[in-house]
Amino acid sequence: MSVDDEAIEEFKRATAGCLRTMAGEEELDVSYGAETPGMSANRARLPNPPRDLNTDDVARVRGEADNIAIKMRYHDDRMHNRLRPSGQSAREIFDVVEESRIEALGTANRPGVSRNLEVILEDQYQRKGFESVTDRRDVSMSDAVRLLTREAFTGSPPPAAAQAAVDLWRPEIEEKIQADLESLKAVLGDQKAFAEATRRLIDDLDVELGDESMSEDSSDDSEGDDESGDAEDNADSGTRGMSEDGDESEMTAAEMEAGDETMESDDISDMDMEPGGADDETSTPGTPPTPPMSQGDGQNDKGYRPFTTEYDEVVAAEDLCDNDELVRLRTLLDQQIAHLQGVISKLANRLQRRLMAKQNRSWEFDLDEGILDAGRLSRVVSTPLQPLSFKLEHDTDFRDTVVTLLIDNSGSMRGRPISIAAICADIMARTLERCAVKVEILGFTTRAWKGGSAREKWIAAGKPANPGRLNDLRHIVYKPADAPWRRARKSLGLMLREGILKENIDGEALMWAHQRLLARPEERRILMVISDGAPVDDSTLSVNPGNYLERHLREAIKYIEGRSPVELIAIGIGHDVTRYYRRAVTIVDAEQLGGTMMDQLTALFEEDSAGGRAGRQRRSDAA
Repeated sequence: MSVDDEAIEEFKRATAGCLRTMAGEEELDVSYGAETPGMSANRARLPNPPRDLNTDDVARVRGEADNIAIKMRYHDDRMHNRLRPSGQSAREIFDVVEESRIEALGTANRPGVSRNLEVILEDQYQRKGFESVTDRRDVSMSDAVRLLTREAFTGSPPPAAAQAAVDLWRPEIEEKIQADLESLKAVLGDQKAFAEATRRLIDDLDVELGDESMSEDSSDDSEGDDESGDAEDNADSGTRGMSEDGDESEMTAAEMEAGDETMESDDISDMDMEPGGADDETSTPGTPPTPPMSQGDGQNDKGYRPFTTEYDEVVAAEDLCDNDELVRLRTLLDQQIAHLQGVISKLANRLQRRLMAKQNRSWEFDLDEGILDAGRLSRVVSTPLQPLSFKLEHDTDFRDTVVTLLIDNSGSMRGRPISIAAICADIMARTLERCAVKVEILGFTTRAWKGGSAREKWIAAGKPANPGRLNDLRHIVYKPADAPWRRARKSLGLMLREGILKENIDGEALMWAHQRLLARPEERRILMVISDGAPVDDSTLSVNPGNYLERHLREAIKYIEGRSPVELIAIGIGHDVTRYYRRAVTIVDAEQLGGTMMDQLTALFEEDSAGGRAGRQRRSDAA
């Protein structure tokens, strides 16, 4: 049905009023816009209703409002984060079971709210591509638990789009948690008791809670992860909006699309990753390279190694979903970028001006020959025999440079952190491309939760002790260095796809990105790592020493910082990376990422140009 502007405004007022009433917050500020719906401080953001408002659109907008309202009414963030386990997979399950509790309380005796939430849930799983799933490894356990607990608490079956995906997990999960579900239903109204029962459910699923085995260092990490967990909780209810600025951007997409470079292949160079001399082994294209191995203690720990690399993969972003999905995700990314015109783009312009200034030509004055200096014309007329009235143009010494952005694609980055990382990577690629600096954008995660095929192979082998890394790596190439932004722009939207983000094994990802940089012909190579936590893979850490992944990360960093020509920078989101990296900065809010990236790169280029300026002197004006 077609409605006029007045009717849409009336619909907005009614929806906002209903949200305030359900949430019990009459002073809540409710706004509408293109940014992702959610809650921040005392402000709720809802999607802007389309002009041609139909029944489904009404349900979606109301569903987002209802989702925010019931979470405000029935959920205590502080209690949730205090009781939340530290293991990554455990945290994922803990969060989704709490979502089911909130939905059960919010929809009780409210059939309209139930219908609205079903609409947005159906949309969510359609976007994840669950309709076409045939392999259980493509569905995280947390997604299955979310829908099975929802079914148990509300009596509502899974959305049609997710029915097949849930059925893949149902036989294994239901048998383990049937008793837990009854216990949880009995305490739906008590969040603390419910959280304790949820932890028992997680334990019955054979998922490591992670609390008991934490070292002092990993305790510090969990504190940082809790901060990022807050952002994740907010993101799940839609709080992925970012600060706005009224200033107009000086950059446009049309300006950035100039050039028609040819995309070259992304071959992985055959380079030795062991500190020391050359080695006859070479990396196989299509699989992550072998990282430097740690020495171990010579007894129980034999040092870092993968149990198997058979299932590891390096994959182009466009190969992970179809073109229509990439277009949709890119559109979503563009909508979020539109609200950052005065925030990140302004910072990008500042970086661009500084870099372009370093590439401007310089002039040497007071020469005997060259181009006549217009500023000396008066001297030429008054004293025609006076020499030194000419000037000569020189190119500034500006080294050929390539920058790699290596982005953590772990589950804890979901929501606001990964959205802002994708936006910043996009703006950075466009900015540096205009300055003749090539940019490569990479991501790292795993193919599955809880180990995948590598763990199954380990189990089939009799579960040998200390097997090493026990998961299937997935390293993603979002934008090769030689591909212009115009050709890679769609791929960057893939970071917003729900099913991509899983575990993070940082050490091997770091060496993979480093090896790709070493194969580049540019004179200067910069690697910037963006992460929100220490390496976490429950499958690996459950059968190896507790610091296994962290120790390897430290060795990889030491190798690059001490023996490699690659310049390494790290940015931690809510996580102290300064204890790992020599050159690092920690930010407490993902929204600081854009400015921090620009500042770090600007500082590097300032350092690079300082030497060239010191060696080049200009004569002062004698006139």
